[in-house]
Amino acid sequence: MTERVFVIGVGMTKFEKPGRREGWDYPAMAAESGIKALDDAGIRYEQVQEAYVGYCYGDSTAGQRGIYELGLTGIPVANVNNNCSTGSTALYLAARAIRGGLSDCAMALGFEKMQSGSLEAGYTDREQPLIRHIEALAQLREFAMPVAPWMFGAAGVEHMENYGSTPEHFAKIAEKNHRHSVNNPYAQFQSPYTLEEIQNAKMVYEPLQMTRLQCSPTSDGSGAAVLASERFVEEHDLGDRAVEIVGQAMVTDLESTFGTKTARSLVGVDMSAAAARKVYAQAGIGPADIDVIELHDCFAPNELLTYEALGLCGEGEGHTLIDAGETTYGGRWVVNPSGGLISKGHPLGATGLAQCAELTWQLRGDADARQVDGARIALAHNIGLGGAAVVTAYRPADR
Repeated sequence: MTERVFVIGVGMTKFEKPGRREGWDYPAMAAESGIKALDDAGIRYEQVQEAYVGYCYGDSTAGQRGIYELGLTGIPVANVNNNCSTGSTALYLAARAIRGGLSDCAMALGFEKMQSGSLEAGYTDREQPLIRHIEALAQLREFAMPVAPWMFGAAGVEHMENYGSTPEHFAKIAEKNHRHSVNNPYAQFQSPYTLEEIQNAKMVYEPLQMTRLQCSPTSDGSGAAVLASERFVEEHDLGDRAVEIVGQAMVTDLESTFGTKTARSLVGVDMSAAAARKVYAQAGIGPADIDVIELHDCFAPNELLTYEALGLCGEGEGHTLIDAGETTYGGRWVVNPSGGLISKGHPLGATGLAQCAELTWQLRGDADARQVDGARIALAHNIGLGGAAVVTAYRPADR
């Protein structure tokens, strides 16, 4: 018998441009998000039985150094590194500890202290983890630098060629997410941009006409979540604010990633689709049941591709949702009410936990000006190339 898993507390820092807060190091980030999550749950760190701490840029046991700011209790602390899905991987592992009956209360925490500019390899004396993906895509599309926008941009060009989407569709996704972030005090960017401003910003990938404002920035920041079993929730009378994880799946690369010889598969669409199908089956829901979604818009093309991967529409139809206004307030789903990675920011280890925080607030009715009216079922999608896709479904505990 598996245990039910509940989010009982969430916290995050404001996401910042690297170096903007002078002297802001990862232990301080971890302390800020972790204390907020504990206070939100109304418990002490001494009640946490194990922790999973995610980051991509840092030395071994940086997770311990960060979470030791909350206390020194001797609990197991595991460091997690899974590229851009690191935060959700930490959440996934903490949830498995609860679901398997191994723990009654666990913490997932993620942080990142990043360098400005495009992501670069940490080690140049060994094979890069993404080299197989890069070489496969280079056989399909002319290689370009930086690598990440090239990969997702190439998938966008492929979509335009095959299904008739246009550069304006991708720019409209960025316009939506920047508009949403105006109401998010945690977002790195809180200014709206017109469609014209987005299209006229500095060019990053010419074949898609993808500009800087359609790309997630490097960011510093941290997020945290406290998870608990049903027994813990009942013993501490936390049911009125608890949010249940009703479905969760992690999927890594499949044979189709390379076998289909498409850019969309190489940037993780197949992984995302497989994870979503598993979550829908676990939760007994479908795309039509979802009210609010936080998904991995590292670049605007990935948001459009993820509409299709999550089953919000058929393959090749993602741009029709944009034309119909179906992914913003007043539409069928509100996607990335936080501003998403494009506008909220993308500190790799924290991103998935920031998604958890946003959706927890949405389901509690605590999202202030970002609140999605009547939100009862939420979905998170977080992906890291190399690769891992994590999809999580949430519902208030009273359901």
